[in-house]
Amino acid sequence: MEDLNAFLEPGMIVRHPNQPDWGLGQVQSNIAGKITVNFQESGKVVLDSSRVALMPVMNE
Repeated sequence: MEDLNAFLEPGMIVRHPNQPDWGLGQVQSNIAGKITVNFQESGKVVLDSSRVALMPVMNE
């Protein structure tokens, strides 16, 4: 399976395309297809990179 978030690094700001109510999230780690993101409204979430492509946020 393809890692849809391989380019994301700790510290980057992202949005979940299917969960806009989670708000902005900061990438905490991206290891072996598992990405941990701390979202403003949902807290820390671990996602499977083969199932969702997070959207990087620039200058927001």
